[in-house]
Amino acid sequence: MARASVVIVGAGISGLSAAWELSSTSPGPDEIVPRIEIIEAADHVGGALVTTQFAGRTIDLGADGFLSRRPEVVQLARELGVEHELEAIDASGAWIFLRGALNELPAGLVLGVPTSARAFDGVKGLSASARRHLRRDAWFPKRLHVGDDASIGEIVRTKFGREVSYQFIEPMIGGIQAGRIDELSARSVFPALLEAAKNGGSLMKALRSTSPINPEPAHEHETTTPMFSTLRDGVGSLPTTLARELKARGVVIRTGVSVSALRRTPSGNYPWEIDTSDTTTPADVVIMATPANVTGRLLGAHDDALRALEDVPLASAAMVTFSMAQDQITLPPRGTGVLVPLGTTWSGDGSMMVTAITFLDRKWPHLSEPGRVLLRAHVGRSDDERATALSDSDLIERVTKELGVLLGNFGLTRASLVQRWPSSLPQYRVGHELLVERARRAASSLHVALAGMAYDGIGIPASVGSGRRAARETAAMLDHTTR
Repeated sequence: MARASVVIVGAGISGLSAAWELSSTSPGPDEIVPRIEIIEAADHVGGALVTTQFAGRTIDLGADGFLSRRPEVVQLARELGVEHELEAIDASGAWIFLRGALNELPAGLVLGVPTSARAFDGVKGLSASARRHLRRDAWFPKRLHVGDDASIGEIVRTKFGREVSYQFIEPMIGGIQAGRIDELSARSVFPALLEAAKNGGSLMKALRSTSPINPEPAHEHETTTPMFSTLRDGVGSLPTTLARELKARGVVIRTGVSVSALRRTPSGNYPWEIDTSDTTTPADVVIMATPANVTGRLLGAHDDALRALEDVPLASAAMVTFSMAQDQITLPPRGTGVLVPLGTTWSGDGSMMVTAITFLDRKWPHLSEPGRVLLRAHVGRSDDERATALSDSDLIERVTKELGVLLGNFGLTRASLVQRWPSSLPQYRVGHELLVERARRAASSLHVALAGMAYDGIGIPASVGSGRRAARETAAMLDHTTR
């Protein structure tokens, strides 16, 4: 019998994690595990998880950390033998820009959603009307009927009113999803919120048992596990290490190669043939770890449910990183960064483009350097593509002006770096989970598994988990085939 073959399309962290899980039954290449080949269009592995040298430090060009109270990345680091490289977040709290001033975020927020009206007493940027809405939810909550899914915006607007929803909740959820709460699915993005809304009563009281998702000192929780962590060589070092270990296991990794077609071959020894410009690779099972639109384009001809993946919206984002002398900037006394509500007005043209600021050297000890500040400004949302029309120099100039307003003092920068991620963040619109369920059923019937950010959540732990899930599904398909 010919050795089983699996082709993974996409060498982002999901595709690499799938290969790691699938090859874990043996420490090296042999007949126990299938032949595994990963094909990646980019010239590097890891997708958006990549590092670079900037101002004498190694920084991430994508996500700079991950939620470490989810186990997936920490477990993978242990398996790779790099657990000693994990570094806990070194600061707590954050700020939000309201009514022309910085306001410290209260404790206990769950994805920006309040769990206590009293915690907002010190937030000066909120109106008296917004405070009344919060107190009302605590004592006389509005009724809301939701079905199997609803937008996050519909739920929080009904319960808390517009001001809290758009000035507090959207900046945090939107910062993670690069989307708008009126479009994002509660079922897919924030299932605890949907369940709380279904149960009726106070939304705040219902969410108090849910872990906060804004950094806070460890002693405020029962566990000493840090909320967020990174790797000392950058999160981008994780896929590089993973790829090296996969090659030692005999996994073939091809970068700079685009898949042009996936063809069914029911009469051959293998049901799939995967074409590139100069090769054809046979496979028993294919794992698609590409963006949803790419998966839909390559597999849409085989099933309408897979073609529907082409319609998953994608948001673009950009980041501008600055390194500067400490005496050239005024920062709030503590905290990991600043959130900026969409539509925030200022003295310049239009609303502000900056949606958040991250104090990188406060978050991560290995980036701290005496006398210097390292911070990052984030721009771009699902309905704000203004950054795409600006050159790098124009974007730096615009962001610099806005930071001068947000921070009060933002002097001459020593160095700056622009990183763009066009059409990179899938939007989980209302009904997204049903779309994914249909696509997965169709894929499974064709001996295809789906992995990546479009299916199991945004963020590195979710992506690692998505890849390992796809590998387990693949193993089950191979087991069924050989019986």
